[in-house]
Amino acid sequence: MMSKNNLPETEKAQETRKYASACLIFNPVAGRGNPERDLELIESILEPKLELDIHFTSEEIGAAQLAGEALERGAKLIIASGGDGTVSAVADALISSNVHLAVIPRGTANAFAVSLGIPTNIQGACEVILAGITRVISTARCNGKPMLLLAGIGLEAETIAQADRSSKNRLGILAYILSAINQLQDLKSFETRLERDEEVISFSAVGVTVANVAPPTSILAQGPANLVPDDEFLDVTIFAPVTMLNAIAASYHLLQTAFTGTPTERNDIGYLRVKKATIDTDPPQKVVVDGEVIGTTPVFVEAIPHSLIIMVPESQAAAPVEKLNGLPDLTVESMKDNNLSNSYSESPES
Repeated sequence: MMSKNNLPETEKAQETRKYASACLIFNPVAGRGNPERDLELIESILEPKLELDIHFTSEEIGAAQLAGEALERGAKLIIASGGDGTVSAVADALISSNVHLAVIPRGTANAFAVSLGIPTNIQGACEVILAGITRVISTARCNGKPMLLLAGIGLEAETIAQADRSSKNRLGILAYILSAINQLQDLKSFETRLERDEEVISFSAVGVTVANVAPPTSILAQGPANLVPDDEFLDVTIFAPVTMLNAIAASYHLLQTAFTGTPTERNDIGYLRVKKATIDTDPPQKVVVDGEVIGTTPVFVEAIPHSLIIMVPESQAAAPVEKLNGLPDLTVESMKDNNLSNSYSESPES
């Protein structure tokens, strides 16, 4: 059965399909590898089976424009080869279409590929494409921009903003780790107001992450532990430690939850689920979406269920629940009929 946007309604719809041709959108400045050798390897693996129409991103022509032009030419399969920014830009053009997306990751973190089990080496990623297994996943938008992975507010955004291109080229993912350590040394809490459905939830935090999908290494998204790529929800993790030592302990705890699949139980970490939400902070905080800083709060995020057909290895995941109790300065208020009622507050445990 097909939905209005022509994508299957089932949350885990899968099929196996072979292709005669594909448009390859190749970012030559992604990652730290040799782009000429990378492209030669891709061609050697795929071209015996696929006719490739290759287009390169540049400062003048971005991945989104190239993907839109491929759609106009009638492409049925578009391959994005680059980092998470390249993949997100290509996916933006394909949301709610019947055109299939494949990924050959060549970026610094390759978080989207890791989240969906796509191999981060060229050989493995190409084999996924040739296998032809597809899955319908959900996407999202943040302030109108495409969001495949996550939106980070506060700590996440500051960490990525400080890891500039030169440090990423030299150090790879270590650049993010070093930047995060620097940010933990100067934690600054901010007041947050989150509106969802008929509730207003207020709390203090040093970081808020809204995730569609995220790999275990995106630790600030790991409150619920299992992030489901093909449901109707976005998962919000609230990171609220007040000292550097607590932040380090909380970060390590989130890494454990990610790998064990056990949701957090710490009082300085909360999580909840939204289909759409408005998030504002005092003072305003930087916001990063899929690895790119887009501005500052407020933000409006909205899930787009079952909106992208992606070639991935088969995978399964379980839906998480919610936990807010224990967060500092927490209040939850009903907005039903424009009357604020049924509110409660939580004080952090000593």
